[in-house]
Amino acid sequence: MKAMILKSITDLEGNIEPLSMAKVPDPVPLDNEVLIRVSTCGVCHTELDEIEGRTRPSRLPMIPGHQIIGQVEDTGKKAKKNKKGDRVGVAWIFSSCGKCSFCLGGYENLCQDFKATGRDANGGYAEYMTVSEDFTYSIPEIFTDSQAAPLLCAGAVGYRSLRLSGLQNGQNIGLTGFGASGHIVLQIIKYKYPDTKIFVFARSREERAFAIELGASWVSDTTDNPTGLLDSIIDTTPVWKTVIEALKNLKAGGRLVINAIRKEDVDKDSLLKIDYSRHLWMEKEIKSVANVTRNDVKDFLQIASQIPIIPEVQEYKLEEANLPLTELRQKKIRGAKVLVI
Repeated sequence: MKAMILKSITDLEGNIEPLSMAKVPDPVPLDNEVLIRVSTCGVCHTELDEIEGRTRPSRLPMIPGHQIIGQVEDTGKKAKKNKKGDRVGVAWIFSSCGKCSFCLGGYENLCQDFKATGRDANGGYAEYMTVSEDFTYSIPEIFTDSQAAPLLCAGAVGYRSLRLSGLQNGQNIGLTGFGASGHIVLQIIKYKYPDTKIFVFARSREERAFAIELGASWVSDTTDNPTGLLDSIIDTTPVWKTVIEALKNLKAGGRLVINAIRKEDVDKDSLLKIDYSRHLWMEKEIKSVANVTRNDVKDFLQIASQIPIIPEVQEYKLEEANLPLTELRQKKIRGAKVLVI
């Protein structure tokens, strides 16, 4: 099969193309696995973290990609959940141990044996992939394959971030950064919390205009301050400076949720500028989002089909995978980017 492969950790500054096309053996499903013919795979900022080594693949070479839609092509001897021809999705959570206190308590995203699709096991930048049938998801018919792909990460992790924010209807919330996850979260908020005002902090004019199109109450640059303080803020950016800016805009008892697997730069200058009385005092909170659970994905797909949330997508061919990655690195973002295999 054809696949785009990461062979080594690579700095994406300049015009470097980190992935190369290769012919590799077709994967064979184990007893409890399914073989999926991949139709689309979303392109996520986390792929940049993998490529540049902030969250390192457990081995190299590796096939990236963790927002996968495809059809079941074959099943292992003990697999019973799916049958050939079923349309399924695969998300960031590839597997967990299923036995530890985190897994048994509903927090499999925190499992010490958590494995990520496209980082710890080959992902969807390929024609085929295998995964345990327990980690596949049925995809609502309302979505095309391209529309469904970003729901599996940008949507699901955004949904988890919103739940962790503790937002109540009528409270004010901020969204810092307005890419694949941000534009989906805004639509969830408008559906679930109709009396809530949404404040969007984004760098580019295009992102800010897009937020207004989708119904944001206020938009401005990431360093600007709205009139009045916010109950919660979700930060989807890859940098540290936005954390400091967000803390200034929180009410007493407010919560900042950082929706990122990794932050790109260790901006020590920004971190050293944290002033306790200005940024953290009055019981403000900072909470990180670690991965997703299967229930996050299932619950989000259900609510996304009810609203419905139709992501805005840009499509690319598999062999063009380096292009959307470069665009993400250069902050050229509107909606979500999807590979069509």
